[in-house]
Amino acid sequence: MSEYMIETRDLTKKYGTQSSVSHLDIHVKKGRIYGLLGRNGAGKTTTMRMLLGLTAPTSGEVKIFGKPFAGNEKEILPRIGCLIESPGFYPNLTGTENLKIFADLRGLRSPKYIKSALELVNLPYRDKKLFSQYSLGMKQRLAIALAVMHNPELLILDEPINGLDPIGIAEVRDFIRELCDAMGKTILISSHILSEISLLADDVGIIDHGNLLEEESLKELEEKNAKYIHFCVSNAQKAAQVIASSFGSKNVQVSDGNNLYLYDTDLPVEKINRNFMEEGIGIREAHLCEDTLEDYFRRITGGEGIA
Repeated sequence: MSEYMIETRDLTKKYGTQSSVSHLDIHVKKGRIYGLLGRNGAGKTTTMRMLLGLTAPTSGEVKIFGKPFAGNEKEILPRIGCLIESPGFYPNLTGTENLKIFADLRGLRSPKYIKSALELVNLPYRDKKLFSQYSLGMKQRLAIALAVMHNPELLILDEPINGLDPIGIAEVRDFIRELCDAMGKTILISSHILSEISLLADDVGIIDHGNLLEEESLKELEEKNAKYIHFCVSNAQKAAQVIASSFGSKNVQVSDGNNLYLYDTDLPVEKINRNFMEEGIGIREAHLCEDTLEDYFRRITGGEGIA
């Protein structure tokens, strides 16, 4: 059996000539929280919609529970809970009444499913307040309750903390962590809020303009980006080749034609500079830096940081 609950290979979605998601390979391990991090418009929602069959991929493959999604939808989908955008709740019904409709559709006859789901997200059971009177945060909580009501093995949550106040964010974070740690759920969660992903996720995939830039455990990402040597040179790609051939290190990143980041900070900078000059590579800058995760995100995406 595959170690991955979700695995994609070369997953691509194009709208005309525009790529929304491009050749995406993600790997969500069983019993862990995978944070898909990216700015709004990076391709997170499109990716999740393809995982659930809501949007047909242009090319590529999706495997869930070790099986191809295509052709096995009826077996796979009942084992998944999801929150993609906003569910179609009835404004003139209460939260409990709305969940009862979905529970009946799923064949969940006992009210315990509704009661436990509402308690999990700190909403009252059999309250008289109509959905139309809910705050944005309460609506988001009800949507999450719907996602977990049938006790799924896998949760796919797109921006689940949207609209929540700081207390609500902390509560949702705590019960998502509990779902994973205490109940063994596997969770794929997307967010544009870096601080929340860093507090919650076990593994992180960074997506930008539909491309997966990084996929590592949070611990590896933090360790990798704690320190690095920044070189500003005349030819960063050639400089990376020199480091690989002369020092045996491929732990580098080229962000553009002139900037290179070396994560093997024990390598001798003076000797590297000497080799660069021997190869005709001009050196404008070389210094040791310390990164935060936000610094790293900003750098690899080539833009400004996110919250």
